[in-house]
Amino acid sequence: MAASSVDGSTSDDVVSYTRFAPRIARLVVSTVFCAICLVGFLHVLMMPVGVTGVVLSFSYMVALLMLQLLYFGRETPWFRRPWSLLALLLQAGLVYLPILQFQQAWVGMPGFLAGSVLLTLTPAVAWPVFALVVMSMGVAQSQFGGTYVDIAYTSVSTVITGLVVYGLSRLAGLVREIHEVRTELAEMAVAQERLRFARDLHDLLGYSLSTITLKTELTHRLVNRQPARAKEELGEILEISRRALVDVRSVASGYRELSLDEECRSVHSVLTAAGVQVRINQEYEDLPIRVSTVLATVLREAATNVLRHSRARNCEVTVGCAGDNAFVEMINDGVTAVSSDRDFGSGNGLENLTHRLGQLSGELGYEIDSGNRFRLYAYAPLRVPDEDERVVA
Repeated sequence: MAASSVDGSTSDDVVSYTRFAPRIARLVVSTVFCAICLVGFLHVLMMPVGVTGVVLSFSYMVALLMLQLLYFGRETPWFRRPWSLLALLLQAGLVYLPILQFQQAWVGMPGFLAGSVLLTLTPAVAWPVFALVVMSMGVAQSQFGGTYVDIAYTSVSTVITGLVVYGLSRLAGLVREIHEVRTELAEMAVAQERLRFARDLHDLLGYSLSTITLKTELTHRLVNRQPARAKEELGEILEISRRALVDVRSVASGYRELSLDEECRSVHSVLTAAGVQVRINQEYEDLPIRVSTVLATVLREAATNVLRHSRARNCEVTVGCAGDNAFVEMINDGVTAVSSDRDFGSGNGLENLTHRLGQLSGELGYEIDSGNRFRLYAYAPLRVPDEDERVVA
């Protein structure tokens, strides 16, 4: 079955993908805040304030909204710095001073101040100040001749608006932080693979090349004095060279002995750290080393794809045997048809795995069901013929 790679997306693609959700969160926050301001502005329009009053109220609304979105709603706010207090004082002026002119039409605006207080100040200070803002609105309503019901309504409304402002602002920040973590995890997966490649080159070739060098020098000295001994040394050099060549190919293709059990534990740990609910079913006993290594590599590649190309919340992995075959199946949610076409359509990751499975008479493929769940499956026969030495001197 043909399979496309999920390994070829650029870092720009990953960054663009991870910024999508934070932008939606900011759009939701901006829409809600604009709606709150619009309600207040409509209350002003219902009063006999004239054109000048309408223009002033609109100016106050725009200034208040910009301050809330561009400063208190920043992704990395300058909290607990002197100008944060100045920003709070400016916001206090924008929510309290217009009350003198617009009175009851403006009593919904201090909720922005209440929310900003929770965002900016430490909890020990923020909650008492939050309570003072709410109480001040009750007092203001009473001064305007409001009934007890009006006072209670205004106080509760201020509490709700303040909590909405605080909650939505924090939500947007948390969404950004989560996606930054997912990006870092994907980058860490790439960095770890690069480190693995460097370690394999060092561990597999360092000893072999050093041995070849030493034996070549020894052979050079023995050629004339001890030809038989030199011939033996050349035979050993040839054998070491063949093994080194096989090692180079194994590193280049990513093939080396891997423990399927250890890979299952690693996948569970990495995906759990990324916030994915993972369930792994292991239904096998002893597998041939080559089969275990290939399936472990498939499992590692599949886990990397979950981190880089999906918004997975749940993932199920099954590793087992069916008849004369061993198989790996991974199913995860959070995949859309659009993103899958873009992310899975280029690169060499699954293509390399398909080639390696093909050498064992196995197969790899993937599909996306109607529930936007991605299913990757691979199988290899349990009976693998012994690999003969294929390198000819």
